Amino acid sequence: MNARYMFSLIAVIVLLLIVWAGTAVGLQVVFGIIIPYLAIVIFITGFFFKVLNWSRSAVPFRIPTTAGQHKSLPWLKHAQIDCPTNKWQVVVRMALEILTFRSLFRNTRMSLKEGSKLSYQLEIFLWVGALAFHYAFLAVVIRHLRFFTEPVPFFVQLVENIDSFFRFEFLYPVFQFGLPGVFLSGLVLLLAVAYLFLRRIFTPQVRYISLASDYFPLFLIFGIALTGILMRYVTKIDVTAAKELTMGLVSFQPTIPEGVGTIFYIHVFFVSILLAYFPFSKLMHLGGIFLSPTRNLTADTRARRHINPWNYPVPVHTYEEYEDEFREKMIEVGIPVEKMPEEKPVEEEAAVEDEKPAQEEKKE
Repeated sequence: MNARYMFSLIAVIVLLLIVWAGTAVGLQVVFGIIIPYLAIVIFITGFFFKVLNWSRSAVPFRIPTTAGQHKSLPWLKHAQIDCPTNKWQVVVRMALEILTFRSLFRNTRMSLKEGSKLSYQLEIFLWVGALAFHYAFLAVVIRHLRFFTEPVPFFVQLVENIDSFFRFEFLYPVFQFGLPGVFLSGLVLLLAVAYLFLRRIFTPQVRYISLASDYFPLFLIFGIALTGILMRYVTKIDVTAAKELTMGLVSFQPTIPEGVGTIFYIHVFFVSILLAYFPFSKLMHLGGIFLSPTRNLTADTRARRHINPWNYPVPVHTYEEYEDEFREKMIEVGIPVEKMPEEKPVEEEAAVEDEKPAQEEKKE
């Protein structure tokens, strides 16, 4: 059994038990008001300073990742997305990377077949799982804005209508009578997290590089999705009381209404832990993708010379100076030069020829 994911699983279970015991002894104010406020402060502060620190980092060289033909001769087709040479091409590349995970779609997995033959396959399932996870999470976040706004914005209602387009009527007998419309994003999020976790368990290469910090957010998000599904379809909570609590948080008039069950505080506590953990984890790729020099720089090193502004001033010997110093010797051994030496006047050549015998006599 992998001790790394067991540590993370035990940590999440301990967090659940802490909330369970805390609400049993009347600490609803702690888990419903104090901890959410602390989590939001930590998230905003940590996110801001992390991005600020990255933005101050020196980028002395043009190091964009290229996967196509540079802009070169007119008859060579330029790969504008893979080798962008202007800002608009960079914007298109970044948009495809952020919205469709383009580089992940082109990711390949290497394997050995028949002993020593290398084989490469597209990791299409990883791309689909990652895309489903992120878009399902985004839909869930947008839907939950209903609890923090009054009146509810139109785009929130639009996302809810699209999300509940599939009614899944065959599931109704499984739960209570009068089951509300099933939101697809909640089920997809749960399945996507399960897939990403199982991939880390059953793929040897991924399991080898996975740390406890990689499993912890997966278990947290799984707990958030599971408690949310339980509250909506199984245990049921007082939605009006839940919105009263959340509206009190955003209006800075926090209250603890009656009728909010323990599972709601578990749900809120898991969300708070995820927010507080976010700036100190790999989840910060949410902000880091916009500051990645391998993606947000133009690949125009053939057209422009980029000089590192942080270079320490050192004496250099340019090629022009090198050729001026060794031009005659380069010509003697047949090395091509950019500038041929000027022809000497006849008088100077004669004087040089007269000096040669005298120099030879001195050597003897």
